[in-house]
Amino acid sequence: MKMDLNAIIEKMETGDQDAALKALQIYNKEKSQCFSFNSGEEDDRERLGELVLGFLERDLQPSCQLACLETIRILSRDKKSLAPFATRQAVQVLIRHAGLGQGEGVTPEIPDLEVIVEALKCLCNIIFNSEAAQQAAAELQLITGLAERLKQCREPQWNHDVRFFDLRLMFLITALRVDVRAQLARELRGVSLLSDALDATLGLYWPDMYEVARAGFDGSSDLPPLGRQETERAMEILKILFNVTFDSNRRDVDEEEAATYRHLVAILRHCIMSTSDGEERTDEMHSHTVNLLGNLPLPCLDVLLMPKVQQGSIEYMGVNMDAVKVLLEFMEKRLDRGNKLKETLLPSLNLLTESARIHRETRKFLRMKVLPPLRDVKNRPEVGNALRNKLVRLMTHIDTDVKHCAAELLFVLCKESVSRFIKYTGYGNAAGLLAARGLMRGGRDPGHYSEDEDSDTEEYREAKPHINPVTGRVEEEQPNPMDGMTEEQKEYEAMKLVNMFDKLSREQVIQPMKIGADGKMTSMETHELQYLAQQQLGESTNSDSDSDTN
Repeated sequence: MKMDLNAIIEKMETGDQDAALKALQIYNKEKSQCFSFNSGEEDDRERLGELVLGFLERDLQPSCQLACLETIRILSRDKKSLAPFATRQAVQVLIRHAGLGQGEGVTPEIPDLEVIVEALKCLCNIIFNSEAAQQAAAELQLITGLAERLKQCREPQWNHDVRFFDLRLMFLITALRVDVRAQLARELRGVSLLSDALDATLGLYWPDMYEVARAGFDGSSDLPPLGRQETERAMEILKILFNVTFDSNRRDVDEEEAATYRHLVAILRHCIMSTSDGEERTDEMHSHTVNLLGNLPLPCLDVLLMPKVQQGSIEYMGVNMDAVKVLLEFMEKRLDRGNKLKETLLPSLNLLTESARIHRETRKFLRMKVLPPLRDVKNRPEVGNALRNKLVRLMTHIDTDVKHCAAELLFVLCKESVSRFIKYTGYGNAAGLLAARGLMRGGRDPGHYSEDEDSDTEEYREAKPHINPVTGRVEEEQPNPMDGMTEEQKEYEAMKLVNMFDKLSREQVIQPMKIGADGKMTSMETHELQYLAQQQLGESTNSDSDSDTN
């Protein structure tokens, strides 16, 4: 049965609860199957929204409340119909029906969970689409109500849908309102609150201070996948934590905050080591976890290495490297996909780089995996399917951030030694990072690295004198193009080349550069080009003379 919108409005205007219920149920059923709205009905939809809100302020049967809320959810999908729902009064009514009111209105002792879920869905739609509704929600302390119910995360009275949409709503309001985000982080102790909720969602227990396990399972090697509902709630919590910790790694934290973050890192390590129902969902959960880890203070990340080495664990230098191995595999998987590298690859690249920079064991383990002793000297560093080859290819990526982050990881794994960096990447690939750091003349950036030796393979030692440092591989010796030329011909060709460079420079096609005293690139003038050409020509002449003498 189909009912005209005006007919539904007429039924609502009678004020009869039963008539309104039947009309709304017909409308909701029709619109749940068809997501489009008819043009020219904007005023009628606004009128229907006003009438539905008026009904919700009355003492209604749960079935009629539910029908009214379903209608609001459907109407709030259309931004043109939002006006009635974006007011302070409307948001307050929805907050009360969601059971989140702070002492305003009457909330039933035994809440109807279907009504609560539908009200939460309405709030999600309206707050996502309306700045006015966001402002009203902030003023009405919606975040406080959500935080209070989140404290009940271990109580059985709330089902998955209530918990999930509570978290979705908290994510939206903290993403859209900086003041609400700050209130949750500081006043409501959001990191501790959300860590506890994540702990409860994952069903964890704590064998040691910074070591967690899932209840009923010892260790993490044979853990069953997380259920769909648990994974969905965990990901929402991770997203909210990302919002409230966005500046944590850029400011100093006190001892209490540091302890809270270390507690959280222990839980995040469990997230990294866990799987979900399907590779796609597992990948999504790991992605949110990596993003969040990148927000946290770097000294707290040592918790990733703290769990005891157990049977089946990867041990390196006496440290459990299971989490680092998973992070490395996650990074390589994102790299292999090749799409949206800036959004998908950079968080894991940066996390591994900073972990390697401050943890000696992590750096050595990653270097063993990424930069093993060099044997292949016949191919360019960017050619091949090894992880080193893939990262070197990124060093010339079109996106500046991507190529910088890839180069930075390799540079840190080389202990920021220019010679070692060039050895593994070739001078041509390394030039961008070296120029940016003023290291074109060689040397090493100041850093806190141990003095372990870089052991060369026999293959590398034999080939080293024949390796072209620019390309990073052994190349066949090329004939000298000036062989057989007279001195006049050589000088003519040299000046011809200088004039070509000068012309291209004046026409702004190229800009000749040189390495300055500070190790950074700087522009060259025409007279400098001429002097350089004459100098090179003189050296070539002297070399020929020495050859004739011998």
